[in-house]
Amino acid sequence: MTTLPVFSHLYIEEAARSLPLAEQIRARFPKAVEVSIANYKEVFNRPRQRWDHQRQSLKLIIAKRRDAFLYQGSSFVPNFAHDRFYYTTPILNCLYGCEYCYLQGMFPSANMVVFANDQDFITAAENTLTSDTPAYLCISYDTDLLAVEQLFGYCATWIAYAEKNPHVTIEIRTKSANIQALKDITPSPNVILAWTLSPETITHTYEHKTPSLQARLEAISIAQQQGWKVRLCFDPILRLPNWQANYRALIQQTFQTVCAEQLADISLGVFRIASGYRKALQERSPQSKLATYPYKVENSAASYTKEQTEEMLDYVSNELLHFVPQEKICPVPWQL
Repeated sequence: MTTLPVFSHLYIEEAARSLPLAEQIRARFPKAVEVSIANYKEVFNRPRQRWDHQRQSLKLIIAKRRDAFLYQGSSFVPNFAHDRFYYTTPILNCLYGCEYCYLQGMFPSANMVVFANDQDFITAAENTLTSDTPAYLCISYDTDLLAVEQLFGYCATWIAYAEKNPHVTIEIRTKSANIQALKDITPSPNVILAWTLSPETITHTYEHKTPSLQARLEAISIAQQQGWKVRLCFDPILRLPNWQANYRALIQQTFQTVCAEQLADISLGVFRIASGYRKALQERSPQSKLATYPYKVENSAASYTKEQTEEMLDYVSNELLHFVPQEKICPVPWQL
């Protein structure tokens, strides 16, 4: 189970203060110091912030999103054969602190921003993702929504949207074990719960504050029993010492708990990051082996070489074939 934060300070935009979700959050943290602000960027985008210090005591910024409710999907992430591929960002930043996460390079602050005008996001989706063509929408890329579902309820909001819009497939990606947050929600056939899984050594060493591998696997098993459509994501695959043995052990442990036959599919991808984000990642984590690894940089991106990428994807795919058919394995078509 994810340990929820105790936000000591709430920075609240005046335009967001009276929104129902903002009032719900304020009631949840009655002892928090409230600071009124005009725009979340005056706190979130301040220069020379100390990411490592902020991670020790996260603050929450409650804001109202004014535009850009949906974005076109990035080439860094898979679209699962959907031509209409979008993502949305109801929350900026994550409760977890994975050392390889691109958010450290993307945002100047480690603090979290929650946009309290949740219904405006839904309206934007309804206006953009019309029913004439299937669409694919990822709602949990710049955060982990399931980990904080009891606080903000965004998963429930989007699942309700999915029930009314069967042409839209919603993906909720997570490292959380917080499946109990959805226990009173009926699974929707066009909602995919997508769990990111890493070898135990990576989880313990680099995925700070995340649940253990076994806790995630048990949450996946519960989700399958409840009838949720589940995707496994071995992504990013990291080329660390003994990576072959570690990923073989990960796959074997996974299918001791998870029902292979009930999986929707399995996504595979090696570590990749925009080169500008990687530079910021190195500056903020100069001691991290992941940040300082000699990646190949090309076309404004950093990743492993073509030969390394093919070796890693082939190895993990072959190990998965002991448990699932080839058609369920979906390597991310990534290449520098």
